[in-house]
Amino acid sequence: MRPSLKSILVPAAAELIPGAANALTARVIEETGYRVLLVTGAGVTNTHLGKPDVGLICVKEMADHVWAIRDAVEIALIADADTGFGNGVNVYRTVQMFERAGASAIQLEDQVFPKRCGHFDGKAVVPAGEMVGKIKAAVDARKSEDTLILARTDAIATDGIEAAIERAHLFHEAGADMLFVEAPQAEADLARIGAECPGPQICNLVIGGKTPILPRERLQEMGFAGIIYANAPLQAAVKAMRDVLTALHESGSAAGLEHMVASFRERQAMVQHDFYKELEARYAFVD
Repeated sequence: MRPSLKSILVPAAAELIPGAANALTARVIEETGYRVLLVTGAGVTNTHLGKPDVGLICVKEMADHVWAIRDAVEIALIADADTGFGNGVNVYRTVQMFERAGASAIQLEDQVFPKRCGHFDGKAVVPAGEMVGKIKAAVDARKSEDTLILARTDAIATDGIEAAIERAHLFHEAGADMLFVEAPQAEADLARIGAECPGPQICNLVIGGKTPILPRERLQEMGFAGIIYANAPLQAAVKAMRDVLTALHESGSAAGLEHMVASFRERQAMVQHDFYKELEARYAFVD
């Protein structure tokens, strides 16, 4: 039996949480030893729609991705629900959908709709009271207390660190199980978040983003329960695809590119081809 997310994401655990945009990425994450992943809204938007993270994905598309990823892996899933796709009533339905799809935790943020990637400029947040209502709706909607509510604030970008920490306290009082203050731009602000915000804290490190990339040990000292690398697998995949396709275009042949790709056997192992071959043999019709 896998450990509960609640037992994994405790203060100072500094659990590494990669982002998955699809079930194949989730399989790679699980196979390489991680215990938690984030079903990333930005990643799903980028890969499924080929568009930026500016509020274009819908609740059904995200719920379908959560379901597909849960069907592929056993590890804990944090599902990115953006702003909840509407008001408190929409949040209620979103949480029900995501929990039924297999989410271990559901992340909600306080941006206005349409939201933007947390590391984009030009963000705006809803009144704190509106987000408090959404959190209460999320807590009421879940069927199991083991399904955690992760409340995120983007208020650093609009109102500064003091306002963001104040919102974190309000969200905790409203029933959020975990807190996530997005996009601090200084190590000192990260330290304040870890020290001054209640309960388990999550931080998000984006390669090339606004938050400084600190060692896991330093973030552990600050008290963070989890460290999200939401975009790292996707950024790596984009670079790898571009590199191999450029080489193929320039050479006109895949000969000599073996070192740039997973082998055919590795690919089939990742999607459990042997398991389905065994099923096929077991249930084959014999006349």
